[in-house]
Amino acid sequence: MNNRLAEPDYQLVIPRAVFVAEAALLLTRRTAADWNDRCELLLDDAFIRGFDGGPLAEFRELPSVVTGDPWATDSRNEPSHLFTEKQLFLRELMDGADHLLEDPARRPYWRERHGPSEGTPALDAASFSREFVALIGELEDYGYFAKRFGKDCVDDPYGDLPAQVIRRELRLNVAWPLDPAELVVDQSALFDVIELLHDLAARPRTRSLHSYGGCGWHYSSYDIQTGRQVYRWRVNRLLVRSDLGLRLADEGVDAGRLVTITDEGRGDLIRTAAARDAGDTASQVRHAIELFRSRSANRNDKRSAVAALALVLEERRRNVLTEVLAKSDRGAIFEIANGFHIRHQDAKQKRDYDDFYLDWIFWLYLSTVELTDRVIDEQARQ
Repeated sequence: MNNRLAEPDYQLVIPRAVFVAEAALLLTRRTAADWNDRCELLLDDAFIRGFDGGPLAEFRELPSVVTGDPWATDSRNEPSHLFTEKQLFLRELMDGADHLLEDPARRPYWRERHGPSEGTPALDAASFSREFVALIGELEDYGYFAKRFGKDCVDDPYGDLPAQVIRRELRLNVAWPLDPAELVVDQSALFDVIELLHDLAARPRTRSLHSYGGCGWHYSSYDIQTGRQVYRWRVNRLLVRSDLGLRLADEGVDAGRLVTITDEGRGDLIRTAAARDAGDTASQVRHAIELFRSRSANRNDKRSAVAALALVLEERRRNVLTEVLAKSDRGAIFEIANGFHIRHQDAKQKRDYDDFYLDWIFWLYLSTVELTDRVIDEQARQ
């Protein structure tokens, strides 16, 4: 089966981790009367559409007959669990998930190979708005906003309910369905809508067909966590192709909020720091991260973020830092904050410095906090 997992019609349109988790959950509930319907919904939601074939088509061709599980046997070497062929198909997909493509790089065509090497142009604000609106339409069709808006049913249309929700939450008059031309005029409104729809997203796990008037699927049994996870992943795939320099945070107190982009290494540092256990110090660090990487962060916000990290390091100066830094190096760490008008209101401090110094100091301090966290972890294990 692994050979065909890399085919175009097996490309995932949700995060691989979400597919594996949802498939595993389904397999633990395989005695449910509507199991086949639930699995069809997952396959329909998880894989690319528009192909004549793919996982959903293959699933529908399989019989719903029980067969022995070849991987699980009892003491008599006989099957200890029973699976239908459809359930075994899902488990094969789950077990081979590492072979499924999430976001494959498109092979260049003739003009790209033989023309000037200019690379793929980034999406400007107008192009991004169009693609974002198209994505929201797709997610709406698959029930990702039905928990809040309900179904736009032929028997019970929801009318301007989505627009009312946006107006109430954001104090903005925004049309629904979304109009890309309207959103691109006010970029702040576009960003607000992106963040609001994240909070409203929920992935449905069951559905029923309402055939009257071509109404379509009605969804139910929503899961907010996976819905927001899929939403962030899909929107971030668009944002990374744009020139906006933003992404939706996946972790920390600002998860689901647009933050400035960093490189992969610093992104890993942010994720590690944000995932630390709760506590006063961890809360201070997460607050500093939220201040610093906010899309609206100004110089004062960044100064406050650096000052918060300096306070964490000050608390560890006499104990933890003594194990990892020489005395002169420890002094240099704090001389930076004290000399660059960050912590104290002192006329001797340097005030006329460029903002990139704040960026440098923030990442230096955050990496030092992480270093001391590792020392504390090691001390706890001894």
